[in-house]
Amino acid sequence: MIIEDIASLSIAYAGHLETAGFRCVIVDNLADANIELERENSGFSAVLLDLQLPDGNGLDWLENNASILSEISVIVATADGSINRAIDAMRLGAYDFMVKPLSPTRLVTAMKGAVEVTKSVQADVIQDPQAGSGTSDFAGFIGSSPPMQEVYHQIRNVANSKATVFITGESGTGKEVCADAIHKSGPRGKKPFVAINCGAIPEDLLESELFGHLKGSFTGAITDRVGAVQAAHGGTLFLDEICEMQLKLQVKLLRFLQTGTVQRVGATKAEDVDVRIICATNRNPAEEVEQGRFREDLFYRLAVVPIDLPPLRERGGDITLLANSFLMKFAEEEGKKFLPLNARLAESFERHNWPGNVRELQNLMRRAAVMFAGPDLDSSILPEFVDPATPVTARPVPASEPVGERAQPIAPEQRDGLSSFDDMTLEQIEQFFVERAVRRCNGSLTKAARQLGVSPSTLYRKREKWNVASPDI
Repeated sequence: MIIEDIASLSIAYAGHLETAGFRCVIVDNLADANIELERENSGFSAVLLDLQLPDGNGLDWLENNASILSEISVIVATADGSINRAIDAMRLGAYDFMVKPLSPTRLVTAMKGAVEVTKSVQADVIQDPQAGSGTSDFAGFIGSSPPMQEVYHQIRNVANSKATVFITGESGTGKEVCADAIHKSGPRGKKPFVAINCGAIPEDLLESELFGHLKGSFTGAITDRVGAVQAAHGGTLFLDEICEMQLKLQVKLLRFLQTGTVQRVGATKAEDVDVRIICATNRNPAEEVEQGRFREDLFYRLAVVPIDLPPLRERGGDITLLANSFLMKFAEEEGKKFLPLNARLAESFERHNWPGNVRELQNLMRRAAVMFAGPDLDSSILPEFVDPATPVTARPVPASEPVGERAQPIAPEQRDGLSSFDDMTLEQIEQFFVERAVRRCNGSLTKAARQLGVSPSTLYRKREKWNVASPDI
């Protein structure tokens, strides 16, 4: 159904869609739209909705008919390209938001996607086998804690939409797992899932990685290359560490989101593309906007549906579930047999702060599977954990001591228990863990960054601030 009060536009839309094989019904006001919706066996698969109509506002109509439209995909089309209106439309359940004038190709592409979603929902194809409450295993996640149940609920709700999703959370909380779960739980699940780490690719190459390039467009461009956006056509593009993207490229990403077209480096013609965007960051995006490091208009375009992943320390019993799952997996890889964690060890695990979150736990259990013969693990696996029975005190660091030298004398990893960090500032603690990771990676910032779940550029900035020389890598 096309709801548009300008006859020339509605006729043009219908012409493009009918040429592509769709059957269309045209109405020019919301009252007639209600009559068509309530008609028995109306069978609409999608609605193309204008927002400014003679008898009301399209957003209000969308909200008032939420129950009827829950199984029908709605594409909002308006001359007002306001970011806030786009966000409102998506949050009210719209499948897509398009700014007039509509590209015929993009209109047809969006409508095909909308109809596919409707068919899947109405046929009850998209069913989550873990839909019951209390599940401990969901789309790549393990855990049944209340914070994770909320995450599962959000993933189910957003899976069928085309709305952009902005995932936040500390490093190692599973942001890419979340993005992949959204992708696989929706109608794009069998199409490409392309992940790009914006912090791991040099600034001068990131544009080409995203949008592609033509042969000869810059030094080293010896062949034409399709970028990640086009490689993800029909599927999902996951932009990790989005806040690492430079402002100049943020403008181009915003244009892509507004137009649905991509122009390769060196090209003169833009190409239509159908892709869902999911992005993630371990920073506070609102703070990045406030500091001028991230465009506010881009943030609102991306944060239509925000999902915040809880840190591991807030997930209670999930920690033991995850630890046992990782242990059994890695034990099988090593050809060994291990028993689940005993009660005392599980208690120690759940007491630990897990600054590296799930990634830290995963690495610890991998190390245990390699270094221990089994079948039991004991507290010797935890040289860096706080043992209440044997408290150790860290050396206080004078406030006047140069930041670049603070972490050097402190080596709690060489002791049986972890020193208390009570007398250290947050910056000192952060530097300690960063420098320890760099030492363990034999000075390689790239490897240390991967282990810590941040970009190499982040480590460079921090070590420069601390006045620590960075080795050549």
